[in-house]
Amino acid sequence: MDFQLSDDQRALRSGMRDLLGAVFDRDRMRAAVERGGALDRALWRELGAAGFFALRLPEEDGGVGLGLPEAVLLFEEAGRALLPGPLVATHLAAGRVKGAAEGAAVVTAADGDRPVAHLAEADAVLAGGGPLDGEALRAFVAAARPVRSMDPLTPLHLPPPEPVAGGPGRVAFAPGRVAGPAVSAPERAPAYAGRLRYEAALLSAAEQLGSAARTTEMAVQHARERQQFGAPIGSFQAVKHLCADMLARTEPARAAVYAAAVTGDPLEIAAAELLADEAAVRNARDCLQIHGGMGFTWEADVHLHLKRAWLRAATGLTEAEAEEELAAGLGAAPPRSGSSAAYGPGRSQAGGGA
Repeated sequence: MDFQLSDDQRALRSGMRDLLGAVFDRDRMRAAVERGGALDRALWRELGAAGFFALRLPEEDGGVGLGLPEAVLLFEEAGRALLPGPLVATHLAAGRVKGAAEGAAVVTAADGDRPVAHLAEADAVLAGGGPLDGEALRAFVAAARPVRSMDPLTPLHLPPPEPVAGGPGRVAFAPGRVAGPAVSAPERAPAYAGRLRYEAALLSAAEQLGSAARTTEMAVQHARERQQFGAPIGSFQAVKHLCADMLARTEPARAAVYAAAVTGDPLEIAAAELLADEAAVRNARDCLQIHGGMGFTWEADVHLHLKRAWLRAATGLTEAEAEEELAAGLGAAPPRSGSSAAYGPGRSQAGGGA
């Protein structure tokens, strides 16, 4: 079996890198940081027009008709560019929430009691009880509490606690606070169920992979250019080892993410998530160390990769949850690659090949 990228897949990845270089270069990324991570709706629509969100919708439904392996390539590029916004949620909402496929709607996810990203700007929220919009969304947003985010490009809100009965025709989300007319409150359950939970984890892992690859490139470039004692710091053995370790984390993570995209196996997705999270976080830390004192400054971009990697690792399928998935699979015969049992009853194959 040939696991090399096809010419079409390489062109897809190259096209997305060129697009992001044009519409979200460093200046625009820094502008997004300065405005507190507020989403650029024009950029969101640009992504929609490029097929980022509708990539896996059938062509007869207005999509591109590609598969999970191709989606992984696009999300890897998004991770390299530190593209902000609830990309995974909006991608998974395509075909389920009006306007998501075209980039006309911003869709985020309320995953249990974890903080919700970009809630104030969302047109819909994926919650345990299904998509939340209209009056229900407005009530949910009004009852949520903004919290400080470690990532300046990702504003966060704490979701309201379990709803309790309010007065006639009302629903109270918190003691002493009544939020509008009676609406269907979201369940305190994961935003994604079944196969969507694993697809969300894999797309997040692809973003982490892109960030890990980018920080490796940043570290190597700085090590070549920075001079100390009359020589590039990359000639020093300690720095060489750091750069080599970064590459040694990135490439196994890449193989795991690409393989999981082809098989769709939940255990392989959990393993890919673990490897990609480790690569993204540890590579960003090593990149910061190679940059030295300037790596800690606001002007350098290293800290942005580290903060985003930390945030992603703490959301979705966390390290502890992925380890539990793998432990539960020990001793059980895993589904064969491409098996319809990989997600349980009703799973569809990932499609394509990476």
